[in-house]
Parts: sequence; C-alpha cells; structure tokens
Amino acid sequence: MAFNIDSYNNLDFDAKTQVFLKDLEEYLSKETDIIANLANTSAFISAFFENVNWSGFYLLKENQLVLGPFCGMPATTRIAIGKGVCGTAFEKNEILVVDNVCEFPGHIACDVRSKSEVVIPLVKDGKKYGVLDIDSGVYSRFSKEDVEILKKVLEILYKYTDLENLK
Repeated sequence: MAFNIDSYNNLDFDAKTQVFLKDLEEYLSKETDIIANLANTSAFISAFFENVNWSGFYLLKENQLVLGPFCGMPATTRIAIGKGVCGTAFEKNEILVVDNVCEFPGHIACDVRSKSEVVIPLVKDGKKYGVLDIDSGVYSRFSKEDVEILKKVLEILYKYTDLENLK
C-alpha cells in the first residue's frame, strides 16, 4: 500500500481526520511488528498534524524511558522517570499539554525549535509502557481536539500492537 499525502488535500478538518484514522488503521492492521507499527504511527502523526517538528515514542526499559521510533531531529535517548515533560507525564500517568516548554520546570530540550509539547502515556490494560511525545515549533499548538484525536490514534495502535513484546 502506498501512502498518498495528497488524499488529505481539499478536505475539511473532520473529513481529513476520518481519512487519517482510517489510513492509520489500514496500515497497522496489516502488521504485527511493534517497531514497524510505532514507526508508522509516528510518520502518520507527522503527516497529519501541521506545525509538528517531532513525533515519536519513549518506551519503558530498565525503569527509564528510552527513545523509540520517531520522526524528527535527533533526540535525547534516555529520560528518567519524573524528569522533563515525558518523564513527568509517565510518572503521573496523565496527559500533559505544555503551551510553552521553556516554562516547564526541568524541560529537556532536544530540538531548540520546539515551543510546545503534548505527551500521552502509553497505558494498556492498566499497565504503562512509555509515552507518545509530540513537539511543535509553535507556542500553544496542541488543543483539546488534538488530544482527542491522539487518543484515537493510540486506541488503534493498541488494537494491533502487542506492547507486552516490548520487554
């Protein structure tokens, strides 16, 4: 299956969202490999969301978050639980939307262009596996609507990806 970014052209936001989620599900449903599905999920997020300069995963390994598949510039490879936006979201098990990363205590800067960030813990059946991390070069980039779409993205990912095999 070849991805066609032009399929998103000339669609209103709701229609574009539906095509995006349908395409993502079609891709993930044909693959069982965790790394492949995480990589394609990162790529789909980067293709769908405007003004995003980094999207990817940090995965729980040896009691720290370790860089997983992503789209963007090189990134910090290991994050301690409770440190930075990713480590804090993971520790608190809550979604964090940061409108200005420079104002977040202990923010870990990977790409100096990043101004805002959203981090969603990866939690399936009550077990934490890591986080989805998305950065933007625009302040206050991430809305509640974006978070709801990203939750749907993770529902699709969980449906087709056995996160237990990360260990």
